[in-house]
Amino acid sequence: MAKILFRALIEVLGKPKEHVEESLQGYIQKIKEDDRYNVISQDLAVVEKREKEELWATFAELEIKTERIDHLIDFCFDFMPSVLEILEPNELVISEQQLSTFFNDLQSKLHQVDMIAKQVKMESDLAKKNLAFLLQNYIRLILSKSNPLSAHQLSSLTGVAQGELEDFLDKLIDKNIIDLKEGYYYLKENEQ
Repeated sequence: MAKILFRALIEVLGKPKEHVEESLQGYIQKIKEDDRYNVISQDLAVVEKREKEELWATFAELEIKTERIDHLIDFCFDFMPSVLEILEPNELVISEQQLSTFFNDLQSKLHQVDMIAKQVKMESDLAKKNLAFLLQNYIRLILSKSNPLSAHQLSSLTGVAQGELEDFLDKLIDKNIIDLKEGYYYLKENEQ
C-alpha cells in the first residue's frame, strides 16, 4: 500500500485559545479526509500561552503514510508543516518530471509570497505616511490653539509615547514647522 512514511510537525499560533485548538483539529481532520494520506499516529501538545506575544501555541506530531512522492510534496504546500522527516524508505527515487514540477510549484508559491509581501509593504508605507501627516496636522492644530507645550504635554494630548513623539517633533523642527525653546515646542510664525 503506502510507500512513504513520514513524520510532520504542524504548529498553530494565535488567539483566542479555543481558536488555536480548533484550528489544529481542523488541520488534522483535513489531512485525515484526504485520500492521499493515511494518518498512522498523532500526538497533540497542550496549548500554552506565550507571555511575550500574548498568543496561544500548540502543535501536533503526526506519522503519515502516502503512496507517492508528489503527494508528499503536495502535503508540504497544502499543510505547511514546520518540520518534515521521511522515516521510510531510506532512499527515494524522484523523476526529472516530478522534480521539475516540484520546483515550478515552489517558484509559484515564492512568487505569490513575494507579491503579498510587496503589497503589504506598500500598504504599510502608505499608512505610515498618512499617519505622519495626521500627527503633523494635529500637532500644528494643538500648538496653534495653546501656549508652547512640553514633549510630555504633547504626548499626553496625542497619545503617542514621548520618546517616539520627540523623534517626530525633531523632524518637524527640521521641516521648519515648529521650534523648541527651553524644553517647550511652539509653532513657527510662518505656520500660524
